[in-house]
Amino acid sequence: MASQHRRFTGTLALTAGLAVVGLLAGCSADAGPTSDNGFGFAAAEQDPDSSITVWVDAAREPIANAFKEANPDTPISIETYDGNAGGSDSFKTKIALFDQSGEGWPDVVFSTQTNDTSWAAKELNGTQAFAAPLNKGVLDDDFLEGFTAGANDPMTVDDAVYGLRNDLAPVVLWYNQKLLDQFGYDIPTTWEEYEALSDDLAADHPGYILGSVGDSFVGTYVYYWGAQAPIFQLKGDTFSTDFADDHSTRMTDLLDHMVDNGTLIQDSVFSAGFVDYADKLVATPGPAWYSGAVFQNPDNLNVPAGEIGAAAPLYWDGEDKVTGNVGGGVWYASSHSKNLDAVSDFLEFAISSDKAIELASGLPAYTDASDAWLATQAEGGYFVGDFEGSVNTAAGSVWNGWGFPSFSPETAYASVVVPGLAAGKSFAELVPAWETEIKNQAQVSGYTVK
Repeated sequence: MASQHRRFTGTLALTAGLAVVGLLAGCSADAGPTSDNGFGFAAAEQDPDSSITVWVDAAREPIANAFKEANPDTPISIETYDGNAGGSDSFKTKIALFDQSGEGWPDVVFSTQTNDTSWAAKELNGTQAFAAPLNKGVLDDDFLEGFTAGANDPMTVDDAVYGLRNDLAPVVLWYNQKLLDQFGYDIPTTWEEYEALSDDLAADHPGYILGSVGDSFVGTYVYYWGAQAPIFQLKGDTFSTDFADDHSTRMTDLLDHMVDNGTLIQDSVFSAGFVDYADKLVATPGPAWYSGAVFQNPDNLNVPAGEIGAAAPLYWDGEDKVTGNVGGGVWYASSHSKNLDAVSDFLEFAISSDKAIELASGLPAYTDASDAWLATQAEGGYFVGDFEGSVNTAAGSVWNGWGFPSFSPETAYASVVVPGLAAGKSFAELVPAWETEIKNQAQVSGYTVK
């Protein structure tokens, strides 16, 4: 797809014997920043023949390959990595190595985490910020204005947009209408009704479930974020976590109650153990991308058409109707790139092209793509109920009290809660150690802990 933004090009002699640093190969050696060339930052001298290196996770590899096929004249190298999944910090670690060597940076990086801007937009070790501001000349305003309102807020610093949201991941309530009808249950609308349903299900239909707490993203983003629990907040350089807040304690109690009655299991939603519950999952809160990654996935639950629906998010009775958010990947462009024209072409293709809509497993962040994807899902006959309306409701209801520091809440959950639950401890018993681990990570990351 041809970009419509202004073209700024230059020349640069190629250097032989480039070093490759770390696991993945990056772009060619950096000659250092020159003028901004109309890009709004000290860009490298541009070379329209320079190959771009794109890092993607396995799920985004198809769209990168689609761009390569559609743009045979654009030199591109595609590398796969873990996508920074689970807050692994691999993205930051690898970039730090390239900063030290002064070369090797990739031109485009996809990350599953929405908090990487906190470090990628800052100068590190005397090297200019890795992430290029994209709204200063790299991309047209017309393109940038096409995103769903607020989608790029976590990647915006002082009015500069340092990353582009690939998809939105608001949490909805997924339900199996076939099972609800069979058992005579209504779709729960509040957390209280969800918990009450768990008691009925445990008493009358043991073995059937309402979700899992075995994934770090589920425990943190789905349940605690969705409950408005202020356990991960950031104001400036001050980080705070409050597990004693009423929203936090109520969610802790709810989770312990449902683990005890057997309606919340500890298997990861991507495990073989979870697949065994394909015909026993009555309902579960989960992100929009469960649509393709879990329910329609031949390697996961693979539920037949006409059974699964998405309802509006759960909320506390009498309180704001808000929800959590699970990721929603982000594309970053390198400020060291020598071919920002090709970078911008790639970003527009990966986010807004027909191929991007076709390959999307969840709700795209770009409005036109989102509308088309939702319409396709609704018309496809797979989902029951008002799928389109429920997802749109969730997308506009994400609680804004969650913070985006440079570290992920998933790592503390994975290191403390997951093994603790497996050892038979309750959430309430694990909260002190969990809170301490979060605070320790905040301090190590340089934040003042309140």
